[in-house]
Amino acid sequence: MSALLEVGNLRAWYGASQVLHGVDLRVAAGEVVALAGRNGSGRSTLAKALLSMVDADGVRRFAGADLAPLRTFEIARLGLGYVAEQRDVFPTLTVDENLRLGLSKRRADAQRFTLDDARALFPILHERRHARAGVLSGGEQQMLALARALVGGPDLLIVDEPTEGLAAQMAARVGACLRALRERGIAVLLIEQRLELAPGLADRIAVMGHGRIVFEGTPQALAQREDVVRDWLGVG
Repeated sequence: MSALLEVGNLRAWYGASQVLHGVDLRVAAGEVVALAGRNGSGRSTLAKALLSMVDADGVRRFAGADLAPLRTFEIARLGLGYVAEQRDVFPTLTVDENLRLGLSKRRADAQRFTLDDARALFPILHERRHARAGVLSGGEQQMLALARALVGGPDLLIVDEPTEGLAAQMAARVGACLRALRERGIAVLLIEQRLELAPGLADRIAVMGHGRIVFEGTPQALAQREDVVRDWLGVG
């Protein structure tokens, strides 16, 4: 299976502090890969390195294009979407205004995820379309951030900690939305610490530790590796 996203020996820094120490990772078209690890392992930095949001070097290719010389908005136009952990909705704009800001400016033949698609996948956003984003609940803001990224027409969506801080019922709704994306053939790189969504969603799980990939395999293979779970995912 050819790679949609290819990362090789990727290193990244915040100033003089090196966070990534040679990451290798591949994501195929339509594949869901969960990126797990403790806080500080480098997961979010990897996402930002892919989008040229931090200093980085190494192989970064998406849909055959070299990402290294590109700026963040140019990478987004290639079809690489990103939903940050902070959600980053525009609080003073309405739900519909936030969605319209995300509409794709990509090539005409790009896969389209329309405003109507977003409203069908996230019915609460249609109900609250005239509400300002700043008054939405955390779960509703997460759905808005996901929907806004999707109307940009991504082929691969990076989602950072989508259920962080959400009540169980709302986290389950977000998980159902991510499964619907998989059914549409959109590849997902799911950054998740607790692996609550990954077993029923991900094709593969990559575990990060100290800025490197320390395990990669199926959810079933990870379940058999008590040492990886203990050393790289356990608390304390």
